Amino acid sequence: MFKTIKNALKTPEVRKKILYTLLLIVIFRFGCYLTVPGVDTFTLAEQMNSATGSVAGLINTISGGAFSRLSIFAMTITPYITSSIVIQLLAMIIPSLEKAIKEGGEAGKEKINKYTKILSIVLSAVEAIGIYLSYSSSGIFINPGFLTGLVVVMSLMTGTAILMWLGEQITNKGIGNGVSMIIFIGIISGLPSGIITLWNLIVVNGAISTVGIVTSLAIIFGAMLLVAGVVFVQQAERRVPVQYAKKVVGRKMYGGQNTHIPLKLAMAGVIPVIFASSFMTFPAMVLQIFAADAVNSGTGFLAGLYKFSIATSSSAVGWGYSLANAIVYFLLIVGFTFFYTYATFNPAEVSNNIKKQGGFIPGVRAGKPTTEYLKGILNKLTVFGSIFLSIIAILPMLLRFTTLNLSFGGTSILIVVGVALETVQQLESQLMMRHYKGFLEK
Repeated sequence: MFKTIKNALKTPEVRKKILYTLLLIVIFRFGCYLTVPGVDTFTLAEQMNSATGSVAGLINTISGGAFSRLSIFAMTITPYITSSIVIQLLAMIIPSLEKAIKEGGEAGKEKINKYTKILSIVLSAVEAIGIYLSYSSSGIFINPGFLTGLVVVMSLMTGTAILMWLGEQITNKGIGNGVSMIIFIGIISGLPSGIITLWNLIVVNGAISTVGIVTSLAIIFGAMLLVAGVVFVQQAERRVPVQYAKKVVGRKMYGGQNTHIPLKLAMAGVIPVIFASSFMTFPAMVLQIFAADAVNSGTGFLAGLYKFSIATSSSAVGWGYSLANAIVYFLLIVGFTFFYTYATFNPAEVSNNIKKQGGFIPGVRAGKPTTEYLKGILNKLTVFGSIFLSIIAILPMLLRFTTLNLSFGGTSILIVVGVALETVQQLESQLMMRHYKGFLEK
């Protein structure tokens, strides 16, 4: 990894892309500190410090603290991610979208990108209105009213549009993975607060605590094991061998080569976790907007549903709600992992392509037996991958009942490690393209 970065900095073209990406990252972090107009910052700080039982914690981690400051980037890039997932799901039932995705090409990409951006703006408008209505009665706005609400909503929507542009620029002119890079930077910006938390465990009232040292070392060791496990699952793959029969065309013989189909343990990546977390917190966001009085009463079905929903990001609701939330969260991640895996990898389609090209899997007949064989392997891999993702995601939810208050959760580690691996692969591919001529000469 470090060798790849070193080689990238030595290459002028790749170095320019890295510097350009760093410039856009600085712009993103600067915008995280620009509070929207009409906000009383002192009241906002008090509200955010006391709002331990809201959905703010989950959003604030991904936004790099922008939500707690109610900056123009408070909604971060999540509306775009949600719209991307919705478009992919709609493509399974709308033939025109499915055709655009499968055909690919510049026209297909532009069409999908256009629909995704339009839906992102709509979702950002709904979310911005929800944020304003949720906090309009808390006193954080100086002159609450229609004009103030319009300015706040437009500012938040503009911030989301700017983030979409930054992500697009990083993807096209930077090192790639623009949207993932923005989320990555937002999450790792919480590292200093995590280090301060560990330091406060070691130094208590000016004295070094032996228990704090042991606890900190255990946390660091556990984090290293967790990262190693995530890297293993993200990189591990089952290679299904495929052989192609020889063909004689004229006086030349073609085919006869051996290849393989790489099936990853976590083929869906972190998308099932993001989708499941959005699904779990959605009821709380709706209830905050349309049933604030019932939620504030603390009793009744709606208040219970609200506590169940925010248990994903808060430990203030008690063990019962958190345990029920963790079980449902676990099942949702498993279900979405299977759903998204089969949405991106169709065993029947792969089997037909192998058969058309004159290939076969050793020991397996072409056609339906190959499809069933691939399904069996894919099911086993997906079961392991989905359970691993679920455990990583719910474990920090249970650890919140301890005295620890670390800024990194399971979802954060999954995203950070996944984006880091993808970025290194992007740099390696760009270096390989840059020195491709030299490789051919050797």
